[in-house]
Formats: sequence, structure tokens, C-alpha cells
Amino acid sequence: MGVVRREVSDRTIFGKFVKWTFIAFNILMIFWVIAGFNVASETMQDTVNDAEKAGAAIGSTIGMGMIVILWALGDIILGMFVLFTRRKKIIETEDQR
Repeated sequence: MGVVRREVSDRTIFGKFVKWTFIAFNILMIFWVIAGFNVASETMQDTVNDAEKAGAAIGSTIGMGMIVILWALGDIILGMFVLFTRRKKIIETEDQR
């Protein structure tokens, strides 16, 4: 007869909510970055002279930098919540017959 050991660690309802909020936040940020790149490229195409091109490039860089910083801060904060809402691993043992 053998002994079967399984690790069980299921999240609570709050833990699942936090995890899915973390995933949704990352998906939202990916869409936001893609939309920002699209707007920046359209703005660069609509410029007429060099001053407008420089302003569009600088503004796009500042805007994209702010989005990336917001993404990083949100990931750190939500990631800590995801990490801290995990349950401890429980090892179940059963006799196999």
C-alpha cells in the first residue's frame, strides 16, 4: 500500500477577486499602450514642420513614460496583494488501497 500526498492551496473569494483584478489591470494597460502608440503615430503623420514633429515626439515620450510608470506602480501594488492573499499550502495524505 502506498501513500498519496497532494498539495492543496485554493484561494479565497477575495484572493480570486484580487488575482482577476491584477490580470484585468494588465490587459487594460496593454490596450492603453497600444492605443497610445496609435495616437502618437497619427499625431506624427499630421505634423507639418520640424517644430511640430519635435513637440509631438517629446509629448508622446512623456505620455508613454507616464503610462509605463503607472503600469509598474499598479503591478507592484496589485502584485503584492496577489502574493499576500494566497493560502498556505496544505498537504493531504491518503492511503491508497
